[in-house]
Amino acid sequence: MKINLAKTEIIHFVGIGGIGMSGLALIMKGLGFNVQGSDLNSNKNIERLKQNNIKVFIGHKKKNISNSTILVISSAIDKHNIELIIGKRKKLPIYLRGDMLAHIVSLIKQNVVVSGSHGKTTTTSLVSGIFSKAKLDPTVINGGVIKSIKNSAKLGKSNWCLIESDESDGSFLKVSPTYSIVTNIDKEHMDHYKNLNSLKRSFKKFIEKTPSFGKSIICVDDKNINEIIKNIKVKNYLTYGTNKKSNFWIHNIIQNTEFSYFDLLIKLPGKKNFVINKIKIPLLGLHNIRNAAASASICKIIGISSYLIKRGLAEFKGVERRFNKLKTYRGSLIFDDYAHHPTEIKGVLRGVKEVYKKEQIISIFQPHRISRLKNLKIEFTNSFKDADKIILCPLYSAGETLKLGFNYSAFAKQLSSNSKAQVILINNKTELSNYIKNNIYGKKILIAMGAGSISNWIRDITERL
Repeated sequence: MKINLAKTEIIHFVGIGGIGMSGLALIMKGLGFNVQGSDLNSNKNIERLKQNNIKVFIGHKKKNISNSTILVISSAIDKHNIELIIGKRKKLPIYLRGDMLAHIVSLIKQNVVVSGSHGKTTTTSLVSGIFSKAKLDPTVINGGVIKSIKNSAKLGKSNWCLIESDESDGSFLKVSPTYSIVTNIDKEHMDHYKNLNSLKRSFKKFIEKTPSFGKSIICVDDKNINEIIKNIKVKNYLTYGTNKKSNFWIHNIIQNTEFSYFDLLIKLPGKKNFVINKIKIPLLGLHNIRNAAASASICKIIGISSYLIKRGLAEFKGVERRFNKLKTYRGSLIFDDYAHHPTEIKGVLRGVKEVYKKEQIISIFQPHRISRLKNLKIEFTNSFKDADKIILCPLYSAGETLKLGFNYSAFAKQLSSNSKAQVILINNKTELSNYIKNNIYGKKILIAMGAGSISNWIRDITERL
């Protein structure tokens, strides 16, 4: 599907290296748009863009947009960015990523929009896997690299689009869903929403935007979702979860170190109940079982067969940075995971504890964003109760210049006290490498956790072991 545009249009992405921006740029390139962009540093996302013949400038400079006719900016771009300043001076049309995404999605007839505080990337990827098995060939715009397509986005040939929405700046309300999923609602992105009630109101609006003929699939295991659906006037949603009253009831859960299994009892108004038996997924933890159930539920509503749903889930290849095994080292297993919010950390560690009952669990944790650590300090200190040991790395600021407001060593002590785990403070990557070399052997599980540079640290360290 190509879009005929004037060849003189040049669309410049400011901050193109972000996972969301790079994915949108890739889709627009595939649709026939003339796309380029810039970012401060190179990364894997930028390398993927270059492989698709998208021009990327390293560094933000006035000359980068000399021929540009439209700017797309991420919400992370500072108002003092030189390209943004020059773009305004030249009176170029300037779109936030969320606005441009909404325009592009409107070109594709049907969509599934996946939202929620946690689990969006995995759920979108699982839906993508099922769609592929059903040969629906969707366009995908995801928040993480799907291993089966080796990218975060792809342009499909069908009229279907699968989108991971971004609630961080409220832009998820700009996309009009045909079908939608809400995985959960948690205290996150308070720099934008200011309070949890404001966030819940936004999710209520999102659910209400889904048409009744399309349906929103929502998780009633989540207390915040249960609170908002009481006030939704139009019955445009169906529920999933471990609650027996769910339309899609998860039960008979079995987990081991390689796979999770569950049954899904489907109870739809006006239809006879039936079960999809022994769904198998190569993922650990109840949070991932819920993600798989959400994916199966939406695909069943759309009309995909139970057989193809089970195949798509069983043959799922995974997502980058979602409990990825990096190495077996002297009998210990080393994993990399994106968990950076207290709820995500709890979910990962609980899943690991349930299947690795005898191994010592060591979390290598790098806090991400000063504002998140400030707002959720107590929640973080209570998140590691399923870890035996915590290696606490320096805070990754993600460009924030706020003052933390408390002593980091005191935070480490409170973390140890509240989570009942030994905490070891390290100062840099070299100290982490030395600790692993000197202390890791036998049956241990190491999980590097965080959304900052910790992934690069642990991958580089394991390559050198």
